Amino acid sequence: MITEPEIEQKNSRASYADGPRLLADIGATHARLALETAPGVLRQTAVLRCDDYSGIVPLLNTYLAQHGSERITHAAFAMANPISGDLVRMTNRDWQFSTDEVRRTMGWSTLLIVNDFTALAMALPTFGAGDVLQIGEGKPQPHAVAGVLGAGTGLGVSGVIPTADGFVTLGSEGGHVNFAPGDEREFAILQYAWREWPHVSNERILSGPGMELVYRALAEKNGVQAPARNAAEIVSSALEQNDPLCLEVLECFAGMLGGAAANLALTLGAFGGIFIGGGIVPRIAQWFATSPFRARFEAKGRFSEYLAQIPTYVIMTPNPALRGVSTILSEHLRGRSGANTLMERVQHLQHELSPAEQRVAALVLEHPRKVLSEPIAEIARLADVSQPTVIRFCRSLGFQGLAEFKLKFAGSLTGSIPVRHSQVRMSDSTHDLSAKVIDNTVSAILKFRDGLDVHAIDRAIALLRSANKVEFYAMGNARVVALDGQHKFFRFRIPTTAHGDAHLFQLAAELLKPNDVVIAISTAGQAPELLSAVDAARAAGASVIAITSSKSALAKKAHVCLAVDHTEDSTTFLSMISRILQLLLIDIMAVGISLGSQADQDGDIERRKLLISHLDV
Repeated sequence: MITEPEIEQKNSRASYADGPRLLADIGATHARLALETAPGVLRQTAVLRCDDYSGIVPLLNTYLAQHGSERITHAAFAMANPISGDLVRMTNRDWQFSTDEVRRTMGWSTLLIVNDFTALAMALPTFGAGDVLQIGEGKPQPHAVAGVLGAGTGLGVSGVIPTADGFVTLGSEGGHVNFAPGDEREFAILQYAWREWPHVSNERILSGPGMELVYRALAEKNGVQAPARNAAEIVSSALEQNDPLCLEVLECFAGMLGGAAANLALTLGAFGGIFIGGGIVPRIAQWFATSPFRARFEAKGRFSEYLAQIPTYVIMTPNPALRGVSTILSEHLRGRSGANTLMERVQHLQHELSPAEQRVAALVLEHPRKVLSEPIAEIARLADVSQPTVIRFCRSLGFQGLAEFKLKFAGSLTGSIPVRHSQVRMSDSTHDLSAKVIDNTVSAILKFRDGLDVHAIDRAIALLRSANKVEFYAMGNARVVALDGQHKFFRFRIPTTAHGDAHLFQLAAELLKPNDVVIAISTAGQAPELLSAVDAARAAGASVIAITSSKSALAKKAHVCLAVDHTEDSTTFLSMISRILQLLLIDIMAVGISLGSQADQDGDIERRKLLISHLDV
């Protein structure tokens, strides 16, 4: 038997190198959050009431303040909501937000938002016998489509399709198909619902609010004076007090859910099984096993024998959507290190793809701009594959389809290519060389933004705001960055000098005092003269901010490192993009200083406007 220390040791060895991942399942009523420290290992699981928070960021901040002792780099959320594009507007709550804005606010490199039943569908292949309760007969066929639906505040519907190299989930809003009554009693319920809505969907009936509607409709049909009850009270009155009306509501509800599940099974050909999740059925699973659900599921006339072969299950494992969203995030990050781009992911993943998808990958790598500009039909023709193969390729990388892949690919296309003169061919026109230089720079900036360590910038700004004096040390190509910083910081009335001579570094550093700050700038961060000057500055009691590679010797000596990890061979070629990223860090610190400057405290708006153009004043 494996002991607990051995388990902990095993989990420690398998822990993610870039720290824990934040997973969340955010519904209309509750948000379930956890930190995944290693594949399949969830820690610090918590349930928060959405009503207690004004938006998603306050909710996340509360959870992380209580549980997030380590820095988060990657996160993925399942939400009870249609997901299309960057802007998320919740259907059952007045929250709306930009996915990318939340990611940048929280300081993360990755944030994925998926529909909650898409996540639940992706969890289905991970389930074992102990995770589900089978209802009725039937045996799942291997490598077959499976369906999932679940009643809670709404009705979620999805499915999962096995492929040669994984699974594809369906982004479905099947809960909003028309409700189809199966007998006179259900037709009376539909007529009752028509008084309120011209279109009555399955979600209007097969949900918590729907159960309350069924209760009212059956009370009227039966001529019963029934007290107002919510869904939880209906369930408890049926199962604990044997209330006749509430028992009829539950039996009717289970039968109607069986009809909806059968329709889904027929639509998908779901010989992998139909799985029932959501917030209602798993809580009453033992009663549900003997309910009318399975009989109604098989009651399809000529297709009764067809449906009798398909197994049905209730999902019993806690937080199943977190397992699904973990799988989706892992697929998205597959083949990536923290700094890899989408182009590198395609290269890394290429050998794992099917032969047809490999042809799409080859086209992406050899003609990236053509892939961005052409429609799916032309991409399929150029790669000599079918259009569904193009979609499968995109989904193998963790995207819903070609449009999402193109959006992300456009942002990372050229930043993965080291900047060398050979990028611009001798035959290129001025238009082409201009586009290449600008594309490389913009792409590198976007990649730099995504990996920015905002906590390090906060510490640097705090040091500069309280500095008695600031000195810039830089050599070679970095001297222009130091001069730019001297020009900006001096305008904040901070005594500032810039030194570009190796001999002067040492002399200046020895004259520093506590509360003085040195900003040392170097692409490689290895120059002995610069490292010696930094040692002298630290010995004098000064603080050191380094703008350099995160793995350099200079970074290790600094109190704060503002990392610029863009790859350029500066020994052979001119350092271009790294210099622009260094200048951006100077600008970020300047804006940060301005926000806390005396000008702001005194209300000197016109003077502040002259200092920083980024400020909206």
